Amino acid sequence: KFKKMPKQLTQATRDYTIILHKECHGKQFKKKAPTAIKAIKKAANRNMLTKDVRIDVKLNQFVWSKGIRNIPKRVRVRMIRRKDEEDDTGNSFYTLCQLLKVDSFKGLRTEKNTGAAE
Repeated sequence: KFKKMPKQLTQATRDYTIILHKECHGKQFKKKAPTAIKAIKKAANRNMLTKDVRIDVKLNQFVWSKGIRNIPKRVRVRMIRRKDEEDDTGNSFYTLCQLLKVDSFKGLRTEKNTGAAE
């Protein structure tokens, strides 16, 4: 069999729902919010295929809004893969995770936004 060549990364935008309740189940109270942030970074790394993941300030404040122990059950995240202009190699990307405010999580699926990234 022939090995597939890895796909060339391009800029992309996707919306995901991350269930923090499932990711942080059974964790110590004083480690729940930091574990939730790590779970968001891990999901972005897995889905957008970039090692450099940056969390937006609003998303960080939302996760920490009820304290270190009582994290929100779910969070809707917009992941934007962008080209890193400051990197000298030229072909490196990073993922920016932003908070999407939603009234209800019912029926939401992963959405691929074809429009230009903000």
